[in-house]
Amino acid sequence: MMTFHGTRLSAILEIDIAPERDERGFFARTCCRKEFGARELNPAVAQCSISFNPNKGTLRGLPYQKAPRRERKLARSTRGAAYDVVIDLRPRSPTFAKWRAATLTGTNHRMAHMPEGYGHDFLTLEDTTELSYQISEFFHPGSARGVRRNDFRFQIGWPALPKVISERDRSYADFR
Repeated sequence: MMTFHGTRLSAILEIDIAPERDERGFFARTCCRKEFGARELNPAVAQCSISFNPNKGTLRGLPYQKAPRRERKLARSTRGAAYDVVIDLRPRSPTFAKWRAATLTGTNHRMAHMPEGYGHDFLTLEDTTELSYQISEFFHPGSARGVRRNDFRFQIGWPALPKVISERDRSYADFR
């Protein structure tokens, strides 16, 4: 069984697992069609991805895919720690342009669920940080967009400046 927690962005959920421990370690469910369905979350997965980041201070832009290829994500850290940020990019939403952050670590096992229409980013807080994703839509280069981490419109409260950031993520235009 998993525990689902609401956030100040009503569509964003943080999910804690319930580890069953024994002498070998533990076993835990990270996705369940029944539990997700009871909360009207679609657990369908088109892709699973891993982001490995060898250096503390690595920032992975705020990517999203525009309609009709918007994607839902379930993210968790499998090792290390990341400051995980989600921004509501749905123009008609009451929480449009609002963001929330959570610390996902390989030891707290917390997951973040993001529905379609949100941008997602993280800053690594430790060396050798890895995040695992379940994604509802196939990657489509023509639909890929991004938000710059320091776009004035969002005022994200980062815990530190990034030390490693790609040219693509650094050069996103202001969000319109």
